[in-house]
Amino acid sequence: MTLAANINIKNKRASFEYHLLDKYVAGLQLLGTEIKSIREGKANINDSFCAFFEKGLYIRNMHIAEYSHGSFYNHEAKRDRQLLLTKRELKKLRAKGDEKGFTIVPLRIFVNERGFAKVEIALAQGKKDFDKRDTIKDRDAKRELDRAMKR
Repeated sequence: MTLAANINIKNKRASFEYHLLDKYVAGLQLLGTEIKSIREGKANINDSFCAFFEKGLYIRNMHIAEYSHGSFYNHEAKRDRQLLLTKRELKKLRAKGDEKGFTIVPLRIFVNERGFAKVEIALAQGKKDFDKRDTIKDRDAKRELDRAMKR
């Protein structure tokens, strides 16, 4: 096992902001310096989202830092990157994503055992303010129970 297999970059705000309905694992179409930066752990998906353009699904606003040893071949940090899914999955996501209130959000980036970068995405529905308050309340109650059990 190499160090690259331990890469797991998460979008922590996604589960707080959205109800996650369906999850998918998609490949990423990357340049050489982008995968090297991801293997170093220098990526951020907190403000990113997924959208359909032309024929494919793209992840937008994902920041991958420039590779430290790259020369003039270095990539643009916030370019659109295509997600690689099957036609059936793309068709299902396009149908649901076009409905009002649904969006597609990236949850995490990881490197699989073969060394390929993958993105876990979810079909999500936005939470209302009272849903977010309930989430905070449940999290605080769970934390108090854990503290009481340790005593």
